[in-house]
Amino acid sequence: MIATDFSKWLAFGTGVGIEIGREDATVTVARVRPSGVKVLGELIIRRFRETPASEWGAEYSSFLKKLGAGHLAATVLLPRDEVTVRQIPMPGVTDRDLAAAVRFEIDSLNPYSEEEAAFQWARIGKTSSVLIGITRRSVLEHYTTLFAEAGVNVAEFTFSAPAIYSAVRLLVKPPADGFVVIEESGDELEVYGESAARPLFSARLDPPTGRARVLAISELRLAPETEPIALREALPKPLASPADYDMSSSSLSYATALAGAWLLRPLAVNLLPAEQRQTSSRLHLIPVIALASLLLVMSGILLAYPKYADRRYLGFLQTELRKIEPQAGRAMSLDREIATVRNRAQTLDAFRRHTKDDLDALAELTKMLPPPTWLNSMQLTRDSLNISGETEQAAALLKVLDSSHQFKNSSFGLPIARGPSGELFSIRAVRQGVTR
Repeated sequence: MIATDFSKWLAFGTGVGIEIGREDATVTVARVRPSGVKVLGELIIRRFRETPASEWGAEYSSFLKKLGAGHLAATVLLPRDEVTVRQIPMPGVTDRDLAAAVRFEIDSLNPYSEEEAAFQWARIGKTSSVLIGITRRSVLEHYTTLFAEAGVNVAEFTFSAPAIYSAVRLLVKPPADGFVVIEESGDELEVYGESAARPLFSARLDPPTGRARVLAISELRLAPETEPIALREALPKPLASPADYDMSSSSLSYATALAGAWLLRPLAVNLLPAEQRQTSSRLHLIPVIALASLLLVMSGILLAYPKYADRRYLGFLQTELRKIEPQAGRAMSLDREIATVRNRAQTLDAFRRHTKDDLDALAELTKMLPPPTWLNSMQLTRDSLNISGETEQAAALLKVLDSSHQFKNSSFGLPIARGPSGELFSIRAVRQGVTR
């Protein structure tokens, strides 16, 4: 997946990577641009430990001058068996306190005496883990003297873990779910990996590859079916290279050159003392850096402008809303007053209709109860009628009342009794068709 952060667009530079092998030294020169990587050349210095430093130094100097890279200082990859690599978690430790915390822990991590040990460290990305490289001072002094006698400007002594970590992030992002790299280096295996459980794993192991794979997967807590890849498959593929260049045999020096070329390296552990570090002249990069900075600023403006426009438009809307809030409040108040008046009018209309309904009920009741029926009491409410009186045949009154459109569900409230001139009755009924 192509990297989306701005660090890719600042990937400008040319790096010289030197891998110190057991017998030979491999030099790779790579030019880095956001569009890709070009390998300018490769030099293998045979049996450089036995060859006088002045001889192979002259060969190295001629090689760089031919490529137009004579001004560059090299990033040197120390042999893995001469560097002890430790990774320790330090959760909750701020960057300000990290140096003191590492020094406090170094005695327990250091296989050498305090006088012998030389170490450097760096936080791994944004995690709480810290990568520490430890070597003997005598080793640093030996290689410092050797490269000085050869006339090689050295910017950095480092080791494989930070070089690979930086190189695999140069123009691409590594797989988020983790990966394992196994690279043959002589009669040993260079094993490197990353995962969500462990930000970095680095080791030098003896063959076979299967045992190294199982150990790496176990340390990284990856899925058992995870297959390792070669280092060249994890690194950016060169857009161009010399015809005789074979990255499969020089992947580590290629990764070291990429790490040395990148100005914004994500992980750098430099074991060379600060006062002995040489710097490359980068004046020729000033126009490129200026253009890259301008591109970065313009990209930031393009990203920030939509948010700025949204905030400005929101502020405008809020200002307009505040202007019309008083009018909206008055409109809401008028709506409430109109509703109140409407309710009062409806109540008055209902009361006026009550009188008409009651008169209609009385008129209907008068028609249904002709003489000789007479009433001695009547109670008329909104939903019921209660009457009592005397008639010739009281039982027939229920059917008469239920046949009216004013009353229903009539029944006797008391049993029928005999009176002086007929039957005494007490009837209750439910009113219907009445406005509430």
